[in-house]
Amino acid sequence: MEENSIHESHKDYLEFMKGAVASFAPGRIEFLGNHLDYNGGTVLGTAINAGIYALALPMEGTDFRLFSESFEGADISGSIPSLEKQSGKHSWGNYCLGVLRVLLDKGLAPNHGFSLTLTTDLPMSAGLSSSAAVELATAQCLLQLANQQVSKKELVNICRQAENKWVGLPCGILDQGTSAFGEKDKVVRIDCAKEEYSTLSLPLHTSFWIFDTGIKHDLVDSQYGTRNQECMDALNIIQNSDPSIQFLAECPGPLLEETEMPGNLKKRARHVVEEQNRVSLFSDGLQKGTSPAELGSLLTASHKSSSVNFENSLPELDFLVDCLSSEEKIFGARLTGGGFGGAVLAWTANTFSEKEALSIAEEYQKKWGNSPNFHSFKPSKGAGPHDPLLKPGESKEI
Repeated sequence: MEENSIHESHKDYLEFMKGAVASFAPGRIEFLGNHLDYNGGTVLGTAINAGIYALALPMEGTDFRLFSESFEGADISGSIPSLEKQSGKHSWGNYCLGVLRVLLDKGLAPNHGFSLTLTTDLPMSAGLSSSAAVELATAQCLLQLANQQVSKKELVNICRQAENKWVGLPCGILDQGTSAFGEKDKVVRIDCAKEEYSTLSLPLHTSFWIFDTGIKHDLVDSQYGTRNQECMDALNIIQNSDPSIQFLAECPGPLLEETEMPGNLKKRARHVVEEQNRVSLFSDGLQKGTSPAELGSLLTASHKSSSVNFENSLPELDFLVDCLSSEEKIFGARLTGGGFGGAVLAWTANTFSEKEALSIAEEYQKKWGNSPNFHSFKPSKGAGPHDPLLKPGESKEI
């Protein structure tokens, strides 16, 4: 009797899951190249072994439903022909709806309704770009429901358009590009001006640790847009001297320093130009076999520039970087992501342990009154379809 019940339950489950599709999109660590993506620079990122899992079921008609375990009580229902931007506690759904809107415009959306459920093992608001992972996981599911396929590059552009036009964040392609093109044990190198993607192998016996301050950063409402505009204003001034310069990241250092502009614009531009040089030095160093200790100093220099020149750090982030940089087993540390809160990346030797991470967290708690969460990640594969009958985290692909 018990065997029959199990068999019937399994049959019912398979019937319920008929037509179901699923996908996984990893979070990403911005390794080096802070705010270079929308300035036409080259950036380095790594996809990590945690992210967003999406499960979609087809429905009759044109209605849709969105669910996220991270936003309980904020389910979203609507009709595909009349999409509406969400606000308040339902704002999370804009990342999904933006993707749907772009797919509709491109003729790539399903012609029927659907329900979409999102789950995650990714720390939220920690500078790991959960929003880009939501977009990529959503796009992968909707494309499967519509029996459509696109290249990784087109997938990145679909999700970037969703964030730019629907969500309203003027981001570049770093987040979506890294999540889409990630590979195990490698960094993704993205030429944002040419939209070209490649990978570089990381030194063996190194690890990534993320120390999350818990300070939430909402980039749509933060100074992210202000920094973007300041960079565009600096570029316009530089182009008066040299119209051939298309992107701020390609401006030569001497030209920048001799160009008159308001002090805040000069600082933003200086960060971009010097950060591009750091990315080039790091990339060359990886290919030449330069020691992690020497390469790691570029990460710490990047953070100092973010704090002093780009002013997208916070005292809490600066304190964490100082603490981490004093540890012998840590090669370099810097804020990761858009800044204005979030998390710090530490690039470490494999021998750096949870005990040592806890010691750093205790120092932070003495200073700021709360303890940061910390996580260790590995460079991982990029976004793709996932077998809907497997549990999140199981590795079989479809």
